[in-house]
Amino acid sequence: MATATQTRTVDNLVQEAPLNPYRWVILFGLVTASVMEVLDTTVVNVALPQMMGNLGATPDEIGWVSTGYILSNVVVLPMTAWLSHRFGRKNYLAFSIILFIVASFFCGTSRTLTELVFWRVMQGAGGAALLSTAQATLVEIFPRKQMGMVTAFFGLGMVTAPTIAPALGGWITDNYTWPWVFFINVPIGIVSVSIVLTFLQNSIFSKDTEVIDWTGIALLAVGLISLQYVLEEGVRYGWYDDANITRLSILATVCLVSFFAWELSRRNRHPIVDLRVVKNMSLRMGIILSLALGFGLYGGVFLYPMFVQRILHFTAIETGMALLPGGIASAVGMITCGRLLNRPNPVDPRRMLAFGVTMFVISMWLLSQLTSQSGMWDTQFALIIRGAGLGFLFIPINVAAFSSLRGQDIAQASALLNLSRQLGGSFGIAVLNTYVVTMEAFHRSNLVSHISSANPFSMDRIHALTHMFTRHGYSVTSATDAAHGMINNAVNVQAATLAYDDAFLLLGLSMLIASPSVLLLKRRLSAPPSGGAPH
Repeated sequence: MATATQTRTVDNLVQEAPLNPYRWVILFGLVTASVMEVLDTTVVNVALPQMMGNLGATPDEIGWVSTGYILSNVVVLPMTAWLSHRFGRKNYLAFSIILFIVASFFCGTSRTLTELVFWRVMQGAGGAALLSTAQATLVEIFPRKQMGMVTAFFGLGMVTAPTIAPALGGWITDNYTWPWVFFINVPIGIVSVSIVLTFLQNSIFSKDTEVIDWTGIALLAVGLISLQYVLEEGVRYGWYDDANITRLSILATVCLVSFFAWELSRRNRHPIVDLRVVKNMSLRMGIILSLALGFGLYGGVFLYPMFVQRILHFTAIETGMALLPGGIASAVGMITCGRLLNRPNPVDPRRMLAFGVTMFVISMWLLSQLTSQSGMWDTQFALIIRGAGLGFLFIPINVAAFSSLRGQDIAQASALLNLSRQLGGSFGIAVLNTYVVTMEAFHRSNLVSHISSANPFSMDRIHALTHMFTRHGYSVTSATDAAHGMINNAVNVQAATLAYDDAFLLLGLSMLIASPSVLLLKRRLSAPPSGGAPH
């Protein structure tokens, strides 16, 4: 009976809540904030070499500029729903944007690595609300019939920002200096926070509680920090060959299992993360698909630049320009999705998801056919298909996941969806990095086994190269060594190419494995997902 009464109360609040007349202005402010946050996750990577030289840091040390940001972001993300309810949505969002702006400014003025990493941690903590709370706000203040297009606009930043980040970062560092990677956030953030303070109201579902779940916060923070560190640094230290990685893996497992048990315990009446919302089937499937989306989105953005810069010798600017058409395809796909969902009889989101998965898998298959002789168009065509596929994934996942949620569950669902996408990206980068190294060694061993005196083709090639070097004035010994060196380099390039091809196939396979979750999503968006009346 209590549950039914609570549901009726929420329904009454939803029906009585007037639509915010400035909701489209708020959308603009929150989209700019989310783009700013997502860009800062990846755009900094291009400037790391310049930072390393200016700050006198080693490659291992400068990596903390990225790692520190992600660690704090991942820890705060699942707590954003509680923070929003506790301090009020308007106050929390405004504080987070201001924290992000201030941290960005001090990142740009940092003169030591320690100072820079500290402000990057602060920046990551502020950035969590720019994704989770911002998305939950939009779901609440817009009516259901507009959610397709609203999610499309919000998703443009989420999906296209990682795509254009390499080009933007390369352009800034080539034409200016690395601090401007951070300074550009200041004017954008000022516009965003001004809109939030002027037009946004607190959620009608906010609740004030003096009870703080310190146990849950501690378990969550230690567990996620340990897990994220293992994912970020595991490859560098040889995974479980390193004692610290092993210890942190055990610590992460113990803390996160304890966290789930404590948050679901009846003794904990004020959980920092209300995991009971995951009982909703559409949300559970949305979380699984968000993990796969994060794996494919961030994994692809990580893998592609490595391949083209290492094998095809693209510059940073060329890499960014190659990725740009794919970002445009994502934008077109999202707008198309939004229009299809905004129709009086919206298209079944499961059909759009199936189309998106198919396009993504096809693009990964095309990328897996690349060779060391491929050109920019060979890669761009596959990236355009990938971008279109991603455009048909983000919106249906979010709209379907939120479709039957109401009240304060919306903020909690948004936190979990964004966390799953972020963790999916972290898992993707860690898995792909290890997979490429492993497969490269495998292919090299296989290729080298064919180079022997028993293989006439390889011997003919070595003799031809030796003769060529001899004609250019090399001694017989030097010519033979040079010939073997060329063969070795060719083997290394071919082994690396095959390893990256395998990794692209793995990305496609991961999306296929997650695709059955589509069938368990809601077929129709019958329940109003927004806080406004279902106009």
